[in-house]
Amino acid sequence: MLVKYVAPLSGGLRTLSAGAAAIIVLWGVKQLGGIIGPAFLALTLTIAVSPLRNRLTGWAAALVPLAVILLVLGLLGGAVGIAVARFADLVPKYADQFQHLVSSAAAVLHGLGIEQAQIKKALSGIDVGRVVQAAQSLLAGLTGTASAAVLMVLVLYGMSLDAVTFRRTLARTAATRPHLVTALQGFARDTCRYLVVCTVFGLVVAAFDTVALVLLGVPLPLLWGLLSFITNYIPNVGFVIGLIPPAALALLDSGVATMVGVVVAYCVLNFLIQSVIQPKFTGESARLSTAVTILSLLVWTWALGALGAILAVPLSAFARAVLIDADPATAWASPLVTGKEEA
Repeated sequence: MLVKYVAPLSGGLRTLSAGAAAIIVLWGVKQLGGIIGPAFLALTLTIAVSPLRNRLTGWAAALVPLAVILLVLGLLGGAVGIAVARFADLVPKYADQFQHLVSSAAAVLHGLGIEQAQIKKALSGIDVGRVVQAAQSLLAGLTGTASAAVLMVLVLYGMSLDAVTFRRTLARTAATRPHLVTALQGFARDTCRYLVVCTVFGLVVAAFDTVALVLLGVPLPLLWGLLSFITNYIPNVGFVIGLIPPAALALLDSGVATMVGVVVAYCVLNFLIQSVIQPKFTGESARLSTAVTILSLLVWTWALGALGAILAVPLSAFARAVLIDADPATAWASPLVTGKEEA
């Protein structure tokens, strides 16, 4: 019997094959984003309460952490819904100020020598009604996520029940697949640390932002503080996303000076905390380099939308654990992802 020898792929071809496989997987993730996104969020939340689960036994170890997650999600969702509803009611009151700003902008452009026809064409699409429609669409979007929320709760319930037995399963698997078990345990540990860091810094940022907005007299300061807390989970660009709505509302409500005050306050507080101090702790907790974190944000936002932006770091940490940490043959790539030399 003849056995045909097949030459192994060269390093370049292996890299190319891995890249092609990654693109195919990401495309599949994008197509199934309505399932994968809520399911991974459920996994992340299950991991987040694992320290509480470790202190309990029996049914309490499954039900108490689940109840804590549902309570927090319910309070957060209710606060967001009420705040956005108030924002949608508030926006139409600024119609006159909005049109005045548009007219002032047209006058400034005309003073710079731009023709009136060009100004009208550029500003013709700006309408306060569209702003109101955008706010209403946001409300509709919150309602439209009900199906995803139901899916996440169902998966969360199943994971909470299985979490206790899953630890024993990992312990038995450690004898035959030690690297995989170590990688998964490291992912869970890093995810817990990352979520703790983001939550603590998010609360600090939200508190400072809310106080600053109250002092500046910006309407709905609690809404914008809540937005700062949520966007703190979005790496690198979260504070910019959280800045735009209160700055725009400050411009409409009180003028340019208040808007500048909001921008300065956010830049001093949020940039200092989120972009200077927090990344040191975030990077150490998630074991991802700054470059990988930025690329993760772009890739997972493309694949899963807004939920991908929030889960970008845990998703990349999971990919690192499964594709790199779990296989000794790919351990050489770990410093490229973490940005640190392995001891």
